[in-house]
Parts: sequence; C-alpha cells; structure tokens
Amino acid sequence: MGANNGKQYGSEGKGSSSISSDISSSTDHTPTKAPKNVATTEGLDSSTRTLSTPSPGLILPSKSSSLSSPALSSNGHETNSSSSSSAPAETVAVVHPQPGTHTRSRQSKTHHHAPIDLLPDHTLLQIFSHLPTNQLCRCARVCRRWYNLAWDPRLWGTVRLTGELLHADRAIRVLTHRLCQDTPNVCLTLETVVVNGCKRLTDRGLHVVAQCCPELRRLEVAGCYNISNEAVFEVVSRCPNLEHLNLSGCSKVTCISLTQEASLQLSTLHGQQISIHYLDMTDCFSLEDEGLRTIASHCPRLTHLYLRRCTRLTDEALRHLALHCPSIRELSLSDCRLVGDFGLREVARLEGCLRYLSVAHCTRITDVGMRYVARYCPRLRYLNARGCEGLTDHGLSHLARSCPKLKSLDVGKCPLVSDSGLEQLAMYCQGLRRVSLRACESVTGRGLKALAANCCELQLLNVQDCEVSPEALRFVRRHCRRCVIEHTNPAFY
Repeated sequence: MGANNGKQYGSEGKGSSSISSDISSSTDHTPTKAPKNVATTEGLDSSTRTLSTPSPGLILPSKSSSLSSPALSSNGHETNSSSSSSAPAETVAVVHPQPGTHTRSRQSKTHHHAPIDLLPDHTLLQIFSHLPTNQLCRCARVCRRWYNLAWDPRLWGTVRLTGELLHADRAIRVLTHRLCQDTPNVCLTLETVVVNGCKRLTDRGLHVVAQCCPELRRLEVAGCYNISNEAVFEVVSRCPNLEHLNLSGCSKVTCISLTQEASLQLSTLHGQQISIHYLDMTDCFSLEDEGLRTIASHCPRLTHLYLRRCTRLTDEALRHLALHCPSIRELSLSDCRLVGDFGLREVARLEGCLRYLSVAHCTRITDVGMRYVARYCPRLRYLNARGCEGLTDHGLSHLARSCPKLKSLDVGKCPLVSDSGLEQLAMYCQGLRRVSLRACESVTGRGLKALAANCCELQLLNVQDCEVSPEALRFVRRHCRRCVIEHTNPAFY
C-alpha cells in the first residue's frame, strides 16, 4: 500500500498546469512533490534512504528516534508540521525509526490518508465523468494519479467551454494538443464541442477543431459572432460525421457549403452532400435566399431546421428547401416577416414528414396558407401562428378537420379568432394539451367551455389579456384538473 501511495502523491504530469490555467478560473498552483512513504521490512538492514522532499524541514537530526507524525493538508497531501519554510526539492537522508516503531508508523500513515484516495480507479472515473470540462482540468492538478485518470480518453467525448472572457481559441488549442498525445494530430474520442457564448472564439479556434477532430458529431457555437463562412466550411468538410450544428447568433455566417478542395475530392457517387441533420441558424441576419438554397442543396438529410429572425428570407427560399430537403420534421420561420402564403404552400410539400411548424409573427400569412398546411400535413403535432393577424376561424376550421393529432397550438394575438374556431378545435382535436389564446379579443367563455368539455388532456391554457369570466375559468379547472391556467383576471383564484 505504501508503494501505491507514493504514486498518488507525486507531481502532476507535464502540461497540466498550462491547460488548467486556460480552462479554469482557479488560482490553485500545481501540487509539489510530497515525500514518498518509506516501506520497511524486518529483514531490512539499511538505516537510511534518500528521497526528494519539498522542504528541508523534513531533514531529521541524527538523535531523533522516529519520524515526526505527518499531517494531512487540505488537498490530501502529507506534510510535516515542523516545516517552517518552503524551498526547492532536494535529496536528503532520512533516519529510519527504531525497530520497535515500524508497525505504529505504518498504521499512522494509513490512518491519515484522505478517504477519497481509497476509492478504486473505476469509481473515480465514474465520478469524473459527471464533471464539466473546467472542473476536470482542475482535478488533473491534484496529484499524479488524478492527472492520469482525468486525462483518460473515455472522459473526453465532450468539451464544454463557456464565458465571455474565456480565451476560447487558446483553450481549444491546448486541450486538443493534450488529447492528441496518444493519437498524434487527431482526437479520435472527441465527438461534441460546445462553445456557446464565447465571444472571443474566432475562425482560428474552429480551424483547430476541424484539423484535430475528424469524429466530431456535434458542434455548438451559439453567440460566437466572430465566426465566418470560411471556418464553418472547413469544419463541415473535414468532419464527415457532423450531424448537429448550432450557429445561432453567428451573424457573419451566410451559408453552409463544402470547401473547394473537399468538393473536388468527393466522388461522383457520394456527391457534395453534408450529413447534418440538425441546423439552428437563429439570428443569422445575413442569411438570404441564395444562402438557404446552397444549404438545402448541400444538406439533403436535414430533419430539424430553425431560421428564427432570418429577416431577409422570402417565399422563394422555401421553394428550394422543400425541393432538396424532403425529410424535414421541424421547421421554424418565426419573425421571418417576408414569408407569406406562397411560402406555406411550398412548406406543405413536405407533406407527411412535418411535425413541428412555427410561423409566429409572419404577418403575411392568412387562411390561404394555413389551408395548404392543413391539407398536406395531416401529421402535424405543433403549430405556432402567434401574431398572424390574417388567420381567422376558417383557417382554424381547416386545421382542426385535417390535423386531428394536433397537440399544441398557439394562436395568440390573432384578433380574428373567436369561439367558433375554438369549437371546431374542440370537436376534432380532442388530444390537445397546450393552447395559447393570449390577447385574442374575440374569445369568450363559450369557446373555453367547449375546449374544456372535449379536451380532457389539456395541460396548459393561456388566456392572458382575454375578456373571459371567472365562471368560465372555473369550468375549465373542474373539467381539466391537470391544466395550468395562465390568466390576468384578478377575480379568479
């Protein structure tokens, strides 16, 4: 046991200090070498041994009959209470205790071990697997044993970096350099990189990711507005397994495509396809119709696409989307104010695949576009049409009759929606669970009672800023006991 403890309390491996200083905000210093336990046996004749110690205070006078009892520091290392000052490590002679004190000394050392040091390696690995990246780097600075465990490749399938002031480029470079030690130039275990909100991340950081992480499957750089097309092109070209890409808030990104070099290397059979399934380009204000056409032509496997507040997109862009990406299940066009009924007609060509659709605040959409969606997308589960002022009871009627599996509906701030539309929903969409009618001025208690009587699975009802009586709200509460009612009526409690 003494030999094992000697390994635990050695200095950390090379490179750990620089990595930790880049990733974590901790001010701890690299642990110094603690004295190794001196194992003795009955047949051992030698009275002295040499070892490296952090302090000359451990040098004992020749008259001492035994080693002074070591104390345990806060970080789990053994230190000597008689040490008065720190000095560079040096080789000294330690006099062994007298023959009669061997057992007592060994028991004393064992008694003072930190309890966590008694855990086996596989248990510590399990604990480390739940730590974020910065905490894992701090653990690597505790001792040699923890250093070796903390850099186990099995713990580095995911890297998460956060913080506006973090030097993300340098952190990524140092991390990938350390992870490439066992497999030169590549990190075969790293599959997820999340660098959300790191405003100092630039194309240089993504260049390192593209060069060193060929097995990357998920990349999130939301809010990193210094990222440009060039870096994104390189990542999708060098990481053929990339499936999840979050570029929300990257205002400089205008499209997604392969680099020219990668396009020339692809075979004719494979084509110039990118294997991305999930793409979030929310708040990419520079994205235009031509950029979305390029994305659609290169990413035919898309199933989830979010284009919230991409205000330059028009109906023409959706035509290319429906043509090249027939497998889209979730599509968000919220606040794309240039999208109208013609665009919804193109979206309806997705037919049976579409489950989620958000066209909130697309003020050009009317009952005509909603009729196309209702007719060709019968499996629709979620619809957000908040702020579509051209939507009326006729549009809701078509939707209710054609989409009986609808689970969530938001038609808030649609002043032309009234009790008649709600009665149609209650009759044909009895599986509704979430309904928002916020600021629908024409809705009264009659429509709410119809919903409550027929939609027993209702879990959320938003009627804020609606002229609804307390009696109607109590009726809803009696018939839908699990329903959370959001309202602005002070008389209802």
